[in-house]
Amino acid sequence: MREGTAPLIRREDYAPPAYWIRTVDLTFDLDPVKTMVINRMQVERNAALPPQPLRLHGEDITLTRVLVNNESVSFRHEDGMLVIDSLPDAPFTLEIRNTCCPEKNTQLSGLYTSGGGFFTQCEAEGFRRITYFLDRPDVMAVYTVTLRAAKKQYPVLLSNGNLVEQGEMMAGVYGPRHYAKWHDPFPKPSYLFALVAADLVTREQLIRTRSGKEHLLQVHVRRGDLEKTEHAMNSLIASVVWDEARFGLPLDLERFMIVAVGDFNMGAMENKGLNIFNTKYVLANPATATDVDYAGIESVVGHEYFHNWTGNRITCRDWFQLSLKEGLTVFRDQEFSMDMAGTPTARAVKRIEDVRTLRQVQFPEDAGSMAHPVRPDSYVEINNFYTATVYEKGSEVVRMMQTLVGRDGFARGITKYFERHDGQAVTCDDFAQAIADANPDSPLATLLPQFKRWYSQAGTPRVTARGRYDAPTRTYTLGIEQTALPSPRQPVKQAYVIPLAMGLVGRDGSALPLQLEGEAAPVGTERVLVLNEARSFFTFVNVDQEPVPSLLRGFSAPVVLNDHLADADLLTLLQHDSDAFNRWEAGQRLALNRLLAGVNGTGPAQLDDAFIEAMRSVLRHPGLDAAFKDLALTLPSEGYVAEQLTTVDPQRIHAVREGMLLQLAQALRADWEWAYEAHQVKGGYSPDPVSSGRRALANLSLAMLCRDAVARHDAVWPGRAYERFKDAGNMTDRLGSLVALVHAHSELAELALQRFHTLFKDEALVIDKWFALQVTAPEKDGRVFERAKILLKHPDFSLKNPNRARSLIAALCMNNPAAFHRADAAGYVFWAERILELDSINPQLAARLARVMDRWTQLAEPYRSAAAEALRRVAAKPDLSSDVAEIVNRALQQETTTP
Repeated sequence: MREGTAPLIRREDYAPPAYWIRTVDLTFDLDPVKTMVINRMQVERNAALPPQPLRLHGEDITLTRVLVNNESVSFRHEDGMLVIDSLPDAPFTLEIRNTCCPEKNTQLSGLYTSGGGFFTQCEAEGFRRITYFLDRPDVMAVYTVTLRAAKKQYPVLLSNGNLVEQGEMMAGVYGPRHYAKWHDPFPKPSYLFALVAADLVTREQLIRTRSGKEHLLQVHVRRGDLEKTEHAMNSLIASVVWDEARFGLPLDLERFMIVAVGDFNMGAMENKGLNIFNTKYVLANPATATDVDYAGIESVVGHEYFHNWTGNRITCRDWFQLSLKEGLTVFRDQEFSMDMAGTPTARAVKRIEDVRTLRQVQFPEDAGSMAHPVRPDSYVEINNFYTATVYEKGSEVVRMMQTLVGRDGFARGITKYFERHDGQAVTCDDFAQAIADANPDSPLATLLPQFKRWYSQAGTPRVTARGRYDAPTRTYTLGIEQTALPSPRQPVKQAYVIPLAMGLVGRDGSALPLQLEGEAAPVGTERVLVLNEARSFFTFVNVDQEPVPSLLRGFSAPVVLNDHLADADLLTLLQHDSDAFNRWEAGQRLALNRLLAGVNGTGPAQLDDAFIEAMRSVLRHPGLDAAFKDLALTLPSEGYVAEQLTTVDPQRIHAVREGMLLQLAQALRADWEWAYEAHQVKGGYSPDPVSSGRRALANLSLAMLCRDAVARHDAVWPGRAYERFKDAGNMTDRLGSLVALVHAHSELAELALQRFHTLFKDEALVIDKWFALQVTAPEKDGRVFERAKILLKHPDFSLKNPNRARSLIAALCMNNPAAFHRADAAGYVFWAERILELDSINPQLAARLARVMDRWTQLAEPYRSAAAEALRRVAAKPDLSSDVAEIVNRALQQETTTP
């Protein structure tokens, strides 16, 4: 385990490697207790640098031999590295032999065992836990890998690339043995290495790409799970087809493999040709997976496949450039999911969901102790920078590029990017330059140095807009100002380039023509204004009526917008805006205004008739899709409300929101009944957007009806929910009914939970849902927190499995503020104890959970002092890992800088 004294790594200190490794020939004799690794490398000096020793990374492995050109050489250990002096000037062969113990690897980084098989996870720095190596992304080599293992226990042997040889071997201690030899013809960094040796079953599909070549697609899973792989395979096929059609990027290997494993720290990993997945993002059938699960599988399968080009063929020069691959590939998987959605409304729903995630996860990160630019300047532990800023905000930066150059221009830029850099390890600057150079007349090319501030400045920009209509001259002037608040190590920010998609909406709902002063004629009813100054003014002419500005359409930039619109303006947008995102946003703004007034005491802690009628009109609107209605009728989360406040009282927010939810449930009772009955999906299950949307709205309606009924001591709707729970033909309806009972604290909830566990006790992913549901129910009289403590002792709970730990601990601490932030500090004690337990087992997982305290200084008393005490308790652990130490120490640094 790395300890908390790890040094600070700075981007400005980057230097090329002193040596290049051109080829790697690995041989594994796989054994859970003692795996032997023979690593033969072709190495050469970097002629651009003066001669120096070769320093190789290694961690938790036992070195047995070092040979240079087949002769033993002297070596030494220094600062945790293997150092070899006096090496030849000419290219040479370096052979290293070592052992490791996969079954003791609870960190799940490097080579480890799970369910009786061997698996790897090498990103970011796991390869050094397998063998000594230059474990950095700018060292790219061609790999040949031979796997040897007992045939009965490990009949499937996989590694990157193409299978070139396999066969039988002499019997060993565990019976007959066999081997498989794999060769990956494409140079790659060590973090993309993978191997799997396990007893698996396989779904296969041959496909023919546009070039006429045949490729074998495979999904490997444990026995008993094969029938849950159809959707993953279909998603993989769709990904291959889409990437070639949209960007001209074909599948480049003879086969492409996905392997599912139950113990995995991440969602999935894009190892070249051999993607290793958390089972959560592979396994699905209607009985065990919800519509959300199906959508998640499609998105993650797409994401990892798209990495084959944006991440594998072109990779990062150093880990500071992580968003080069992750931000770009998140953008690509979002575009893929929107294209797969089909209809304009379904595309908009996907965009709303992505923005909601950005605001609930990344915006708080920008405002917290771990705030960092999309391209960080420094880190202690790189695993801590697999963040929403790098991924989701990085995706928004790429999306802004597409907005500034157009969809076709962006495709040209991607083509130029690969023409220049295929097979290289490059930087975010290289990518931005390629997009700009392919579109020399675009605003991006003109403003590129300024645009790149999105990569170098942390924090979320604030955009303030005010409009003034002059009736005599028929002009409308829009004044827009941008500011950026200080963030850690960045007290002053410079102006960004902000693409602001916008339109003007008449009070009668019409879309008004847009003609800027100086233009000869209107340019449609929607356009993109480019803000690159601290303050800008835009005057529209020939405006026949006072408009309502519809700004930041489609969320065209990751900013916080204050447009000073009154309720009447927001109601106009909610009723008439042609942009579905801004229509949803108007409703959310109306709800947020009321929630904040109730929390701050500046208004009643209840909903007014105008808002309720607006929500009724959305629910009953015949022209709106059910999926959109579901999103529009969902109040902003407690976490999002908290982010709007300087001082946060989680219990006050919870009480106000719960009161307004109950009021909305009661006021629209008849409308919820209509919506529930009208949106039942008949026939066989399909996760298509229309059916999914109908189920989502029906489930929301049922939850509201149960909430209302329990408050009135009426047993009818809870009874109907229980019957639906028992009889449901798919997991979406079954879980939706269970959620309705649990969230309403119905007397039938306990019986339903017991029945659910009995039905699915052998389905690990479903039992994860069972744990998470119980600890994310709305807190009431401390019941939910007490249940969480009891569930820790449940025989199905284990800290060692990341999915299970997340389903209880992370779900409670991150997704249930009222249950976690307790006046008696019990929630913080619970958090600290779990962090300390997890840190000794799996520091990466512990560090992710530690992030819940990023914004502790915004808490009101007594929460603030209790949170500080919990942080200090964790920080005081003598052997705290560098993963957790970086998080808690940065959080505690806020104590001296926040009033």
